Amino acid sequence: MRVDEARVGFGFDVHARAGGRPLHLGGVLFEDEEGLAGHSDGDVVCHAIADALLGAAVLGDLGDRFPDADPAYVDIAGLDLLGRAVAILDDAGRRPEGCDVTVICERPAIGPRRQEMRTALASALGISADRVSVKATRPEGLGLSGDGVGAMAIATVA
Repeated sequence: MRVDEARVGFGFDVHARAGGRPLHLGGVLFEDEEGLAGHSDGDVVCHAIADALLGAAVLGDLGDRFPDADPAYVDIAGLDLLGRAVAILDDAGRRPEGCDVTVICERPAIGPRRQEMRTALASALGISADRVSVKATRPEGLGLSGDGVGAMAIATVA
């Protein structure tokens, strides 16, 4: 990849907790955790990365591409949505090169599942796991994610 071909995008997503739903983050199911509200499965990690990819390629955002008023996206899996964003990039002659995501939540602990998330995300992105970084921070009750879960991502496309 030539440096003049590389583009960088930023993505952010946050969802409140919602009882009765499973929690998916980075395509990984966190058993015994309350899920997130949303039209889709609420996977903020996949959503943030997808937004970062679309932004880097100047191809809109999740709301443009996958509107919450469209019943086709009810409960859609985050990895599926991410894969569709990658297909949009491909149609535009672009491809993901790497991403760095930070999960913002009081719970669950991300560290024990980090590698599993990296592997799932890399598969959806069509890149190797050594190009996917997953980190986490706790807001220590200071807000930002409230009792929900948020994620910020930076992605590079060529």
